[in-house]
Amino acid sequence: MSTFNITTDAIAGNVGLTALVSTLPLIAFFIMLLGLKARAHTSGAVALLVALLIAVFGMDMPTGMALSSAVRGGLFGLFPIVWVIITAIWFYEVTVASGRFNDLRKTFDLLGDGDIRIQAILIAFCFGGLLEALAGFGAPVAITATMILALGVKPLKAATTVLIANTAPVAFGAVGIPVTTAGSVGGRTAEQTADIAALISLQVLLIAAVVPFFILFILDGMRGVKEAGPAAAVIGISFAIAQWAAATFFAYQLTNVVACIVSLGAGFIFLRVWKPKGVDSLRERMELPAQEEVTDLNGSRIWMALLPYAVVTAVFAIATAWPAIFGFLQVNVAWPLLDGTVFDAEGHAMDTAFTFNVLGNPGTLLLISGIIVALIYMTFNENGRYKLDASAPLTKFGEVVSRMKFSALTIILVLALAYTMNYSGQTISIGQFVASVGGIFALFSPVLAGSAPPSPARIPPPTHSLPTCRSPPPSASASIRTSCWPPIPPVALWAR
Repeated sequence: MSTFNITTDAIAGNVGLTALVSTLPLIAFFIMLLGLKARAHTSGAVALLVALLIAVFGMDMPTGMALSSAVRGGLFGLFPIVWVIITAIWFYEVTVASGRFNDLRKTFDLLGDGDIRIQAILIAFCFGGLLEALAGFGAPVAITATMILALGVKPLKAATTVLIANTAPVAFGAVGIPVTTAGSVGGRTAEQTADIAALISLQVLLIAAVVPFFILFILDGMRGVKEAGPAAAVIGISFAIAQWAAATFFAYQLTNVVACIVSLGAGFIFLRVWKPKGVDSLRERMELPAQEEVTDLNGSRIWMALLPYAVVTAVFAIATAWPAIFGFLQVNVAWPLLDGTVFDAEGHAMDTAFTFNVLGNPGTLLLISGIIVALIYMTFNENGRYKLDASAPLTKFGEVVSRMKFSALTIILVLALAYTMNYSGQTISIGQFVASVGGIFALFSPVLAGSAPPSPARIPPPTHSLPTCRSPPPSASASIRTSCWPPIPPVALWAR
């Protein structure tokens, strides 16, 4: 059986030249997308083709292994990433079909006297952070994006808002998996890993405090910052302090849960004594109808409108606290042509196996949550006022799949590109070359993070000597992707 050893100077024995050639797939993608205005999936296909050609003819990777790498990445794009997106949008569509979503709009209007800017902070930052704590893997962004779209925010702003809102919670997402993984990769004890969490909380302290202000700016510019700044300050500062305190003195695995509950509580209390300014003019600028006076809502209708998100939170909390309940059905495939045949720059065999938790992944948990919500809505429909047909969930699922087909194809192709570049050594070549430039590496590392399956151990920081850039096993990358990668739903919105 053929083997392949990653080398960072495969082209003409030169790291710089190898790194330069390895950037061609990314350049091709942006030329197609921005220069030629091609659709996203077409751009992804062209970039993947370029990456495969470089892998075979530039990096000397056997053709079969290169193609297998692309299929491996594409499958990861499908399960779980596309699966999460489809089920999240379907979950939203079920709530709309039930007629309860209009009540949810009215409930939001009760918060902040109809100020969409404050509502977006509470939804994307606080509630999204809570989902990030329990689930990660794109579910928080997918769910909160649909909720903010329901407020009337335009898709691009909604996508930007939820991604920015996720920057502070993501460090401790999915019950602290990024911190746990960093400690594991570094060979740290449990106590040392807790110290890492405390240091991270200090690093994100300022970020967490200012994220709500960025959300205001995205939605309404400096005017929004001036008019709703007090609420943003209360929510952001309370979140930051609670996040730091929980990570330092409590349990870092529950950092986001504590921070989100504290910031939500602080926000609700503050809004009882302070009212935002310029709400009417804001709605005019955002081309939204004037705020309706909510007079027909009662406690029961508010509860039923919020029920879907209570169910999601409960299902994810159960899956997190007792993983065995949903984790008994696992798929683990030794990937053809790659298992035991791909060796990194240090000569270690890379773990190329495909693993998938069939029931415990966020996509299936969203599906389970949606089924529970649909059954409840069918049963308690207030004498037909909120009727949900038995066929509606299945019909909506088919509609979502049809509507998302090209977006899903884009995601699959982009992940195929990432895995091809990773397994063939293209990403590592770029990383080693950039790491060799010294301290300026810190400016380029975020760019590199987008070109391969992410991991905190992918490329070490610059040292006094030229570092050896090692590609981690994709299985390790998958275990932390839940919190380290902004999810795809916004991309899906743009690609539609």
